Amino acid sequence: MAKKSKGQLVCQHVEKISRKLLEDYPGIIRQFVRRRHGIYALYRGDHLHYVGLASNLRSRLRIHLRDRHGKTWDRFSIYLTLSDAHLRELESLVLRIASPKGNVIAGKFLQSQDLRRQIQVKIHEIKRQEQRELLGDETPPSFAIKQIRKKDSGILAQFTTKRIHVRMRFKGKLYIAHVRRDGWITFDPRSADYNKLKGKKFKSPSGAAAVISGHSMHGWHWWKYERSPGEWVQLDELRKR
Repeated sequence: MAKKSKGQLVCQHVEKISRKLLEDYPGIIRQFVRRRHGIYALYRGDHLHYVGLASNLRSRLRIHLRDRHGKTWDRFSIYLTLSDAHLRELESLVLRIASPKGNVIAGKFLQSQDLRRQIQVKIHEIKRQEQRELLGDETPPSFAIKQIRKKDSGILAQFTTKRIHVRMRFKGKLYIAHVRRDGWITFDPRSADYNKLKGKKFKSPSGAAAVISGHSMHGWHWWKYERSPGEWVQLDELRKR
């Protein structure tokens, strides 16, 4: 087997080989794919017909010789993976991009945020700004007015208009907090050392981090927020947005 590299998913592959190899020399294919997992693709000439995943590729390919796809393909590709952890996501990604005719069910991600709505909001913000500039209206947008009026808002109020969750790890402990709509940070009951932190609120990420460590800390780097489902990034990314 090929040497594993950091971040590697596919370890071996072969593309668009003849179906006759599987029919006439099954022993050769068996040597490479028996009890191994990965993604496979069935082709009719140069046209992709079907994409699937399998934890036992040899068995699945032999089934496709005689099932409903039996007479629809003449070539196939196989991609052997080091792990089966992301096979379902990988299959869904291929299905959504290629839309093979032989696949009845479209690919579905386990947990992914559709950015269409957020992009629409950004477009509307740009158009409102353009309209103000064209008409000579210097009035700031409504959300900015709200922030100006809230003189006692936390620092994060200027970067988010909704409640978000943040977390940080320090000396093996997980600290969980909430950034309220007014920008102030409060700790969650599930947080480590909650009895000590209960009822306290902090105006800045650094202040919330300092109370945990007992000394000054760059809270924008230590605290992380969930930018998309399962993707936790440094709070500093909010300022870049």
